[in-house]
Amino acid sequence: MMSRLPVKAPTTPAESEHHGILHSLFAALTRLPRHAGALLLSSAAVFAAMTALEFLYFQRLSGGLLSLDIRAFGFTPDEGMAWLTALGRGGSETIIVWHYLTFDLLFPALFSLTMISLMMATGRRLPGFASLSPNGQALVSMGLVFPYTLADYAQNFAVARLLSDFLSANPDSLALASALIVAKFALGAIPIIVIAAFALAGQRQRRHDKQGQDYDA
Repeated sequence: MMSRLPVKAPTTPAESEHHGILHSLFAALTRLPRHAGALLLSSAAVFAAMTALEFLYFQRLSGGLLSLDIRAFGFTPDEGMAWLTALGRGGSETIIVWHYLTFDLLFPALFSLTMISLMMATGRRLPGFASLSPNGQALVSMGLVFPYTLADYAQNFAVARLLSDFLSANPDSLALASALIVAKFALGAIPIIVIAAFALAGQRQRRHDKQGQDYDA
């Protein structure tokens, strides 16, 4: 009597392509710690350029008012309208082109990759994090960073829409933009805190290991 073996369902081309994309994504993420230094320098350079534009150019266009997306604690609808009015059509178009369609189109993704690489690099020095598979380490790091990425791009879209269409600037849309800006800064602080905690824990672990080696000697 012949035994029946379970038959594996055939993999469709779409499923195969999906798995291939995920595998390539995680393979790329697991290599990020090797490039943490380069990513950090790139993020710092883009951030420095954005900061220079803000204080040397954009604030001249707005009469000295801070841009909305660097107000970490948000803004009131009146403050938002004051900024938009001070910029006018010409200033708004300038900020859209030189901020939202250039530097700030790149920065959230670049900063996110930097945070993931630093988190994995510092976490691998700790037994608990190091015990995870490379894909597991990448997944945990992505889970801590990705909410910031979404919030930053959502905030960019919300503010760019206000700049491109003054008629869309109402109390509700301004309040939404303000909430997204606060969320961006709050969620962006999470991976920074985790990386700092990993780094401090790694230092303590190294001191502990060194003390153990000295004691054994």
